[in-house]
Amino acid sequence: MSSEGFLKEMQTIGEKFLLKLQRLPKADPVEIVSFCVVLLFIVTVLLLMIIACSCCCYSCCSCDGRPDHRRRKIQVRPIAH
Repeated sequence: MSSEGFLKEMQTIGEKFLLKLQRLPKADPVEIVSFCVVLLFIVTVLLLMIIACSCCCYSCCSCDGRPDHRRRKIQVRPIAH
């Protein structure tokens, strides 16, 4: 997918979302609850992704500035008899 196609798709999704938000005050209670559940799911997934990426970055990249010597790979050699 090209960048223009991706931007067009994102714009279309944004327009649909804004239209849904505009119609939400007039919607029936079931539709309001389902919209809130979907929105809560999306926010939860994004939050978990941010937490997972930040934890992974911290443990792998040593974001505190010091290299993590405990995670250094040690080459195992067979014992000679």
